[in-house]
Amino acid sequence: MSEADQIKEEVGWLKLIFAALIAIEVLLIGWLAQNYTTAQTLIVVGAFVTVVALSLGIVWVNRTAFRRMRQLRDL
Repeated sequence: MSEADQIKEEVGWLKLIFAALIAIEVLLIGWLAQNYTTAQTLIVVGAFVTVVALSLGIVWVNRTAFRRMRQLRDL
């Protein structure tokens, strides 16, 4: 498998991970919006921390994908 093909496959996997992280984050934000007044404080704090962690993961995956796409362009 050539290097270009490997990069394309990696970008494909990164797109999948990106979409999954976005979906999970949207669902969690929706849950927080509906339940922040009735849920236990510890669960709300944990959900908020998870949202922040997912956001950081989304940024990391996005930067990694764009870096790999630039490498593909430079081949």
